[in-house]
Amino acid sequence: MTPLRQQMIEAMQQRGFSERTHESYLRAVRELARYYGRSPSQLGSAEIQTFFKHLAVERRLSSSSCRVYLHGIRFLYLNVLHRDEFETPVAVPKREQKIPELLTRSEVGRLIGAIENPKHRMLMMVCYGCGLRVSELVSVRVRHIDGERKLLRVEQGKGAKDRLVTLSPSLLDALRQYWNVFRPRDWLFPNSQRPDKPIDVTTAQRVFQAAKRKSGITKEGGIHSLRHAYATHQLESGLPVHQLQRLLGHGNLQSTMRYIHWVPGMGGGTGRDADLIEGLGVRHG
Repeated sequence: MTPLRQQMIEAMQQRGFSERTHESYLRAVRELARYYGRSPSQLGSAEIQTFFKHLAVERRLSSSSCRVYLHGIRFLYLNVLHRDEFETPVAVPKREQKIPELLTRSEVGRLIGAIENPKHRMLMMVCYGCGLRVSELVSVRVRHIDGERKLLRVEQGKGAKDRLVTLSPSLLDALRQYWNVFRPRDWLFPNSQRPDKPIDVTTAQRVFQAAKRKSGITKEGGIHSLRHAYATHQLESGLPVHQLQRLLGHGNLQSTMRYIHWVPGMGGGTGRDADLIEGLGVRHG
């Protein structure tokens, strides 16, 4: 390991960055060094610009991918190499301004109902019923479930923040049935090969895609679609936006406001989150 790489890892650890951020930032810097065959500490502004042109034009990376590279490389120069400013004018593709395709309640029911494996079915129910990111979903431990208060504790979600998410009566009932059958000790969804480890993100994504194909749903989107559906269906049921922001763990209200595009009518404002699992027609056992 090079001294520069070690310094970057330590700088990210000090700031509490997630493991996925570590991986993406280090990959960006590694590919920059590989492109020129020398240390990024020896590169100037023009060379960094050329690298981003390579990413956008030759490799045809998306706007979001280019921005991940930009964040990682900017972090290196500002916080590791301690350059006073990062003034390199980098052009990246514009973000596409479009509303993703939304899963309806009936489609969510079909998708979850198409899963034969009860563990995997419960996995998707928790993802949708609590609006979790996939990284949060696979990290749920049995002790995070507070049945008495009907709450799920999400530990160290995006931005290294903890939060509490309401467990609806239907979802809590399904979780109890699941626990009675599988008796997980630590991880709610343990890895089938290594029970001391949680199910991995890739497996959760594959379960979603397989269920989508089996249920005949052709709309674009991966497992994150269930989080989008949760947010939108809660708004349709009348949950105020500021409460949805807390449940989703958004640091900025603007991130939550984008879901308004899907709910032009907006509900009457019940003041509490809805039981989204109830009425899906999905078996629990």
